[in-house]
Amino acid sequence: MQRLAVVAPLLMAVGMLAGCADLGYYWQSASGHLGVMRAARPVPQWLDDPATPAALRAKLELTQRIRRFAVTELQLPDNPSYTGYADLHRNAAVWNVVAAPPYSLTLKTWCFPVAGCVGYRGYYDEAQAKAEAEAQRLAGLEAAVYPVPAYSTLGWLNWAGGDPLLSTFIGYPEGELARLIFHELTHQLVYVAGDTLFNESFATAVERIGGARWLTTQASDAARSEYAQYDARRQQFRALTFATRRRLQAVYSSPQAVAQDWPAVEAMKREAMDAFRADFAALRSGWPPQRQAAYDAWAARANNAVFGAQAAYDDLVPGFEALYEREGRDWPRFYAVVKKLAALPKAERHAALLGGAPPANTAQRSGAQ
Repeated sequence: MQRLAVVAPLLMAVGMLAGCADLGYYWQSASGHLGVMRAARPVPQWLDDPATPAALRAKLELTQRIRRFAVTELQLPDNPSYTGYADLHRNAAVWNVVAAPPYSLTLKTWCFPVAGCVGYRGYYDEAQAKAEAEAQRLAGLEAAVYPVPAYSTLGWLNWAGGDPLLSTFIGYPEGELARLIFHELTHQLVYVAGDTLFNESFATAVERIGGARWLTTQASDAARSEYAQYDARRQQFRALTFATRRRLQAVYSSPQAVAQDWPAVEAMKREAMDAFRADFAALRSGWPPQRQAAYDAWAARANNAVFGAQAAYDDLVPGFEALYEREGRDWPRFYAVVKKLAALPKAERHAALLGGAPPANTAQRSGAQ
């Protein structure tokens, strides 16, 4: 199941600059992350503690090997992140709220210090997230709340111990655990305020490429087999949701929508959503019974907001993967070109990744030659 990472606006002093109207939100954000940090202990302490369960001990040891691989093989940042572990005693690190109009997949955005404008609003308390979603529905939007297992602080809090490993994802299969760590570390390498699509597609591309390399060179046959089954379901579900997203986009740009014939648009939308649910039920029936709860929950809350949020993690990934190949599968060269793209105006960098020519990394190439 696709993970959705967040960047939380965490610093209380920064949050106050946004104005008194959001003071309560920034207070829960800052205090929520402080709670996560207080729960964290260095991984060596967990490993030395005889009370640490054997399964957790093995996972923590694995994460440190994954982290070293991220630094040495993928050239990702080497800092205190993921050298500590926190048991949160809940099923999510935060809960995200997303919202979109009834006949559009364009997400409502919220603006924060540091992170810029993003298409979600994160809460450390699920009840508060549900209340925000209801407020968006009362305002006429479709809304959803989804659990988030991990988020990045973009390296801003490395001085305080960085982002810890969390109980909300430590139990993932080896391949997925590696991908998550690669994804979150990538956010510390390049991040463009206000461009969720660029940031998440970049991190997703790195996690896919890096995850495949980890499984090929580092994992056991059993871990590769476990991940293959896990990823096969994800790819099937992703193909279904991608097709549904394209169908909804066609509905919302149809002649009926242009003419504002909303009853006709609503009927076409309902047909697309009914087809999605029927196709999901058929797909689901062919899967083994374990590890399906996340897919069931996703399908149950599926609406414009959910499909719009998914688009932020998919649409530019092929462009980044093609760029990695074009740069000779050389991580420093690849990252250098990504940083050049990040400096471009938003429309230009998106256009480059959607089919144009990203700026050549001529300096790196001449040096390598």
